[in-house]
Amino acid sequence: MSDYKLGVSSWLFVSPFTSQHIEPLFEKVAALGYDFIEIAIEDPNLIDADIVAAALNKYKLSAVVCGAFGASRDLTHSDPLVHQQCFDYIEACFKLCNKWNTHFLAGPIYSAVGKRRMLSPEDRQTEWDLAVKNVRIACEIASQYHCALAIEPINRFETDLVNTSADVCKLVQEINHPSAKISLDSFHMNIEEKNPMEAILQAGSNLIHMQISENHRGIPGSGITPWKDYVQGLDKINYKGMISLESFTPMNQQLAEAVCIWKPLAESQEIFAQEGLNFMKKTFN
Repeated sequence: MSDYKLGVSSWLFVSPFTSQHIEPLFEKVAALGYDFIEIAIEDPNLIDADIVAAALNKYKLSAVVCGAFGASRDLTHSDPLVHQQCFDYIEACFKLCNKWNTHFLAGPIYSAVGKRRMLSPEDRQTEWDLAVKNVRIACEIASQYHCALAIEPINRFETDLVNTSADVCKLVQEINHPSAKISLDSFHMNIEEKNPMEAILQAGSNLIHMQISENHRGIPGSGITPWKDYVQGLDKINYKGMISLESFTPMNQQLAEAVCIWKPLAESQEIFAQEGLNFMKKTFN
């Protein structure tokens, strides 16, 4: 077992994350006992980077930066202007990473979340090649800020492009850039992977971020996730990254609809966070 840094996503509590959330949210996360907060960047213009940096220091928290990739940030869109919007957003996120002393941007950067279609093999290859080309450009942006991309595969109901560890490993191999790395999420893995431990082993040294959630998006340990497989996989690759609890607040209707959370998953988000951390400490550390 390793002594991992354990964190929680801002999406568990708020959406979108703005400057007004910084003080109460960081105070809460620190009081619960987390080591870091994973900040989901829906709109960089809503966030004062200096205030965040001061609050991180005040509450002795580290940060991870997670991207939000909707229809206007789609690197496989047919319109190059949409690609540029995404590149501009990615660069803004890396500027925040530099401000907060975090070294990667995590998320399904290759396409818009929710984009899923039955394509012909020829059209699928065209879209894949476009993802390779444009994520490589994003990696070049990352390198300018001394950062990496933690590219996340997500389940078939949220994308038709990169669903498994094998998919993202193939993408990283074809991108062929030192800033192209991997993030895995147990929620998506529980849908897509035949064997979670083998999926982690396949990602290997390219795995730089791990998100966890129960199979039903609820408190980890309350479902049917084979957590021992995850622990063994991370141990076998000598994983040194962070582990983040990711779920979503049901209080933002647009976000809840996007992730199909139709009812609260715990008595309160604070209870979700506390019981989640208790499980993470018992299981991973």
